[in-house]
Amino acid sequence: MTTKKMLADAQAGGYAVGAFNVENMEMVQAVIAAAEELCSPVILQTTPGTLGYAGVEMFFAMTRAQAATASVGVALHLDHGNSFDLAARAVQAGYTSVMYDGSQHPYEDNVAVSQRVTQMCHAMGLPVELELGTVGGKEDQLRSKGVAYTDPQQAVDFVEKTDPDSLAVAIGTAHGIYKGVPHIDVDLLSRIREVVSIPLVLHGSSGLDDAVVAQCVKRGVCKVNFATELRIAYTKAVREHLQEYSGTIDPKKFGVPARHAVAEGVKARIAIIGSEGKA
Repeated sequence: MTTKKMLADAQAGGYAVGAFNVENMEMVQAVIAAAEELCSPVILQTTPGTLGYAGVEMFFAMTRAQAATASVGVALHLDHGNSFDLAARAVQAGYTSVMYDGSQHPYEDNVAVSQRVTQMCHAMGLPVELELGTVGGKEDQLRSKGVAYTDPQQAVDFVEKTDPDSLAVAIGTAHGIYKGVPHIDVDLLSRIREVVSIPLVLHGSSGLDDAVVAQCVKRGVCKVNFATELRIAYTKAVREHLQEYSGTIDPKKFGVPARHAVAEGVKARIAIIGSEGKA
């Protein structure tokens, strides 16, 4: 399914849907299995770097195969799409949701490409997420030198000009691993919520305190992204298995505990953002 109804229901119900970045088959299986166990809608997403590694067709095929037998709604989302062409490739492959991130570019350039992406996707009946302001840190191929907080009034202008279905906002979060305790401006989030009616999205959520994530959801965030912490959980489980069983040569042997570790992390986050039982 698309993210359109998922996020509309979340906004009406006062919870958020988890969007989990996947890197391989085991992570696709883990995320959907965790969502099924907790009866939660779920969004799987891939970044440009991930798609450069395996391709949009491969990730669509894996997700579609797993979602076909799932008991919950599953969406496949392009995360931080960095060009109109990549958005078009994702749509052509079968993705059910697209993000274009032009936040690194001058405002007018961001607006111009965002308009093209939304026009294309809406013509196909697909929802679009856009970003205004800059989430800091580094994730995948995305690197930011700092955080440019989202200006509420500019957000109004941006949404009016580009017509997105959801908006990713910058309130102090960062991609990757936090160094120290981040300052998340939840009051800014509330001010954006007051003037922007579409669902809001929180990026850079890996490593945030549970109470902060819950507060953001309470103040209007309807989609919360998790990536780095899933990669950490997966890799840690593989390392631990190989340390204990150094003679392992079958990838399935360490794929099982890695899949379990990712699923447990997903379930913990679903509980925090309130989507359990909402599928």
